[in-house]
Amino acid sequence: MTIRKKNRLTEREKNFCIFYAYFGDAGEAAAQAGYRQPEKSGLKLLARGDIGKELDRLLEQQQKREGNRARAGYERLAFGSIEGAVRLLFAEDPLQELQNGCSLFNVAEIKRPKENALEIKFFDRLKALEKLEEQGDDKKHGVSDFYQAVIGGLADASEDGGQDDA
Repeated sequence: MTIRKKNRLTEREKNFCIFYAYFGDAGEAAAQAGYRQPEKSGLKLLARGDIGKELDRLLEQQQKREGNRARAGYERLAFGSIEGAVRLLFAEDPLQELQNGCSLFNVAEIKRPKENALEIKFFDRLKALEKLEEQGDDKKHGVSDFYQAVIGGLADASEDGGQDDA
């Protein structure tokens, strides 16, 4: 039996919290943390205030990480390079190009409609920008200003019929 110091979780209790944040199941978390009667122990642990506070802290961290990961993905879609897809499009041997590790993160779909043809569809950059703006905190990263400039440019282009004055 592990003795718990006042207001401190034991290592096993901390592990329970980590596993609970991951699995969302008290019995599974208690089993993974090494409790002999996982279902019973898991329910008892969840009823404790100190465990609840630790779970709140872990789940908040997890939410921030997931939000940051989503933000990074949207930024990569909105601002990322299409170089890998262009290299693939013009490669003599597309399979060899794929094996060389070209990045296709921005690619939504690849089709080969007929022999010696390749069709590449990209994710919508404007939708990615919209998602970034929805996430808030956009002024800090300059997304809103950039997004407004892109929208303004598209509006100007559609008014001009898409023709440049150059």
